[in-house]
Amino acid sequence: MEKGYLSLVLHAHLPYVRHPEKEDIMEEEWLYEAITETYIPLINIFDDLLADNIDFRLTLSISPPLLSMLADPLLQKRYLKHLNNLIELTEKEMVRTKDQPKFHKMAQKYAYLFKEARHVFAEKYNRNLVKAFKKFQDAGCLEIITSSATHAFLPFFDIYPEAINAQIKIAQDIYYKHFGKKSPGIWLPECGYQPGHDKFLANQGINYFFTDTHGILHADTRPKYGVYAPIYTDSGVAAFGRDLESSKQVWSAQEGYPGDYDYREFYRDIGYDLDYDYIEPYIHQSGIRKHTGIKYHRITGETDYKEPYNPQWATHKADLHANDFISNRQKQVEYLTNKMDRKPIIVAPYDAELFGHWWYEGIEWLDLLIRKIACDQDSIDLITPSQYLNEYKTNQVTTPSYSSWGHKGYGEVWLESNNDWIYRHLHWATEKMIEIANQYPNASGLKYEALNQLARELLLAQSSDWPFIMKTGTMVEYAGKRVKTHITRFKSLYQEIQEENINHNLLEKIKNYDNIFPDIDYHIYRSDNISSELQKELI
Repeated sequence: MEKGYLSLVLHAHLPYVRHPEKEDIMEEEWLYEAITETYIPLINIFDDLLADNIDFRLTLSISPPLLSMLADPLLQKRYLKHLNNLIELTEKEMVRTKDQPKFHKMAQKYAYLFKEARHVFAEKYNRNLVKAFKKFQDAGCLEIITSSATHAFLPFFDIYPEAINAQIKIAQDIYYKHFGKKSPGIWLPECGYQPGHDKFLANQGINYFFTDTHGILHADTRPKYGVYAPIYTDSGVAAFGRDLESSKQVWSAQEGYPGDYDYREFYRDIGYDLDYDYIEPYIHQSGIRKHTGIKYHRITGETDYKEPYNPQWATHKADLHANDFISNRQKQVEYLTNKMDRKPIIVAPYDAELFGHWWYEGIEWLDLLIRKIACDQDSIDLITPSQYLNEYKTNQVTTPSYSSWGHKGYGEVWLESNNDWIYRHLHWATEKMIEIANQYPNASGLKYEALNQLARELLLAQSSDWPFIMKTGTMVEYAGKRVKTHITRFKSLYQEIQEENINHNLLEKIKNYDNIFPDIDYHIYRSDNISSELQKELI
């Protein structure tokens, strides 16, 4: 009989990147890499677990931008082309490495993995991976939840309740479109919680969300069980807090498992290592080198010299680390059992893309972990937040504090000297969107389409990905361009609507570029969508 529970939560999200106007956009490959290295491998282990009758429970949040991209025919077509290109490269690699046995085995493995990915994507699931994940949800082993519409850092839009409401309502709508029911929970982007936002969640039928550890520990009343049981807000929505110990063991490259010297080195890739003439057909058409996903070295140590990767050593370490993770959770549960009047829940949330993409062995580790929990011990069970709330319906009522899981725990990542310039534009556009939605309660025809596109441009500009990229210093030019592009399109459309001079051809062109949320209705930004009772509570 289990003494406590482990809730593994994987947050799958990528910014909405879709450029029908041009092929070979490097940023589109963020999606292709994640599909090949994370999403399809996850689907494969879930399929294998079901085939082996292994009982498991996981939670997976899939953000609306990612849902939209996974279901987009253009991106599906381009991904298949990307995959075929990789398969061609691995065939060349098997020839090139035939006299290098330590590399040749990995070349063969990559050739198999890419061909398997093509089979799973194109044949087994007919290019629609959303249906694959839905299958696991329908089987009862995966609880899929949503995030906000474009992964906006919601606390920074707190003065605009209409904008918060739109982000949550649109997310719930697109979730329903794909999964046929309402999302039971939500991953607040960056775990960014502002007191009062739970009321918007309750209004959309969302039962729970997650905060970082200090969001719970700094609640307005001291939580009796710390982060090892959920708390209820006044609106009746449950908040689950992240367990620091289990999180750091997995996500930290310095202190956690991914930094083990026997694991594969992420930054040594043949896209950078091999002769230019050889690799040229497989890098960017401009000649810029890039990651191919084919990597032959292990981390080795804190040195530029990297030794060949040994899959057997890596598998051994993944097995040891799965055992270690379980052992530590058992110790936690054993201790907590004597302090609580209920079974504790250890909430361990991670970015899904950590597994397979950043930490190559993470998929194998996760598979081993699930199997060992199911077969090798009986003190902890995997559980979803909904299951825990069903088992323990009565919980302490208190309000979490403003918090995030970003550096230093609050909002500095998304608002500092490298990105602060965007907010005067975002707030201006948000105000204008609310104003114009109130101004035109009954728009129709071309004006209705233009107002809907206005909402899309605002939502895309609000993504937390753009300030995050500016902060981290990677692909800064692209992130800045995306904010400027959406705001510029917003300003142009806004002016055309107000002047009753909408350029139909230009509108159709923009709709083709930024086609997320095809069923959006600009009325979501009307102030009368916020009830007077909710308005009072938010003041």
